[in-house]
Formats: sequence, structure tokens, C-alpha cells
Amino acid sequence: MYPDQLEQNIERHFAAGASAITDPTAMEAFVALRNALERGELRSASPDPAAPTGWRVNAWVKKGILLGFRIGTLQDFSAGALSFVDKHTYPVRHFTANDGIRVVMGGSSIRAGAYIARGVVCVPPSYINTGSWVDEGTMVDSHALVGSCAQIGKRVHLSAACQIGGVLEPINASPVIIEDDVLVGGNCGVYEGTIVRAGAVLASGTILTRGTPVFDLVHGTTIRATVETPLIIPANAVVVPGSRPVTKGKCHPNAEAWGLSLYAPVIVKYRDEKTDLSTTLEDLLR
Repeated sequence: MYPDQLEQNIERHFAAGASAITDPTAMEAFVALRNALERGELRSASPDPAAPTGWRVNAWVKKGILLGFRIGTLQDFSAGALSFVDKHTYPVRHFTANDGIRVVMGGSSIRAGAYIARGVVCVPPSYINTGSWVDEGTMVDSHALVGSCAQIGKRVHLSAACQIGGVLEPINASPVIIEDDVLVGGNCGVYEGTIVRAGAVLASGTILTRGTPVFDLVHGTTIRATVETPLIIPANAVVVPGSRPVTKGKCHPNAEAWGLSLYAPVIVKYRDEKTDLSTTLEDLLR
């Protein structure tokens, strides 16, 4: 049934609407898709050199994930004094030492349908949602979130309290993509399909959204999302939080008089030996 037949079955059951809830073959197709996601055989977005952004959204996979929510029924997953109720199609994933994944004691949660590669470390409390992909050697630090369908590359450090946004709807929307060897600093937020290219560094507190212009001081350019493409942070860029003054134009005159400014992420340089020294991940922690 995999993969061509699985895609056809997912498309058919997704189009069937509410009738899929009572169709046992819909559950069979969903479980096959969820298992393939966890094994890393499928992903909601894949590298594609022919695509304008270098990535291709696999819409049918996202349909399959949504199908799981549609056909799932509420189930009590409570453990001891802790109470949990969720769709039975999305339980918490369990690992063994043979998987080569560290889920440190203290309250992290990885939802079914997420791919976690060998060498990943999850520090509590962190959360990895369904459909996401977390590649080898990545560290998901305390209070970090990996949203649904987000794609995280190799040797990435998601620092404490950073938020990687997810996306399931609309179907064709691109998820957030963090490529290999990226450092995402503490309290950063990356949302709305933003792509962070390999080797980039996001300093603590950097927020990136589709509507966020990024000012490249090195090249004297402004980076923005377009109708066709999301915001894309260049490879090896070092991005820090900045600000720009509110000037006249459409703003009320008081805005300038009050000395107001707007948040503006700024590329202050591109990685060099000094940057590498301060951002190198420590293998001993893995």
C-alpha cells in the first residue's frame, strides 16, 4: 500500500469528509502514514532543488495528518495524578535505549507522527508536535516548541524557550524550516513558513514572521517574503533583534514626536571563525 497506493487512499478518505470516521480502511491508511512519518520514510515537506525555495510541501501527507484528527476519538491518557485527554490517534511516542534518542526526565512530550532521528536530545520541558522532523544531533532545549510539520535539520540547537511554529492548514502552506547547523537562540520565535538556511544564527529574542522585513547591513538590502515565497534567512547569516524609527507618512505625527520605533531583525554579519567558536555545539552533551 506504500507509497503510491497510500497517497491515493489518504486523498480518497480525506475527500470523503465525515463518512471516513466510520470507515475502518481510513484508520488503516492513517496508521500506515503515521508509522511512515515516525520512521522518516515520509515527511510533510521535503528538500527539492527544483523548487523555488529548495523545499516541496507534500500536501497529501498533511491531509493524512488532518485525517487522523478527524477520525480520532477522545481517549483518557491520564497517568497517576496527571490528567490527559486527546484524540486516540495521537498518543505520546515512547522510545527505548536502542533508538539512540535522549528524552531527559522531567516532562518532555513527543507526539505520535513526529520523526526523531538518532542523536537527538530533548531537554525538559519541551514539546515536539506531530508531522515534524527533527534530524540527527539536534538539541531541543528546555521550554522549546517544535510545531506541527516543522522541519528541523541536523546539528541544530533550539535554545531554551524558542518557539518553532507549525502549520497544518491551509494544506499547501509551507511549514517552518530550520536547515542544518542553525543556532536558534533563547526566546526566539520563527513562524509562518519562514525558512532559515544552513548555518544561520538567530540571536536571543529574534522574532521572524511572514510580515517581518529583515535588514541586511552587510549587503545593504532588505529581505521580505513575497506572494510566492516565505521569508528566507540566508545561509550563515547572523541575525539580531533591532529597531527602526517610526517616521512620517501614514503614521500619526505623534509617532515621530514620541520617539517610537518598530522591531526590526538585523543581519549584522555572516558567520566567521569567531562566530563558529561561540556557537559550536558540544558533542559531550550528546
